Amino acid sequence: QVQLVESGGGSVQAGGSLRLSCAASGSIFSIHVMGWYRQAPGKQREGVSCMRSDRSNPYFLDAVKGRFTVSKDNAKSTVYLQMNSLKSEDTATYYCAADTLTYYSADEYCTRALFATWGQGTQVTVSS
Repeated sequence: QVQLVESGGGSVQAGGSLRLSCAASGSIFSIHVMGWYRQAPGKQREGVSCMRSDRSNPYFLDAVKGRFTVSKDNAKSTVYLQMNSLKSEDTATYYCAADTLTYYSADEYCTRALFATWGQGTQVTVSS
């Protein structure tokens, strides 16, 4: 069993930056892919960025390309989402997710929401 806890959310002005963290615990050895999703009020959940542990080409949502980056700290079992040049449309609850399968690509995981384990989310509010 894997547990995920997000942190780092908050309120920031447009153009600012924020870094989200997702700490994994439990059977972390079984995790092969992790991702970040977001859901804004009145909108469906969308994949922001997903990455496989054995590959170096993470997927990014077109709307965040060039502004968001992802990284991980294996020693801390933590992944990060660095958000720069934030816009009001980035306002949403951000969730991290994890799964054990290696059959699908990062793109497929992120666009099809295939993750089995989800965190509780952290709120990001960008004001204009």
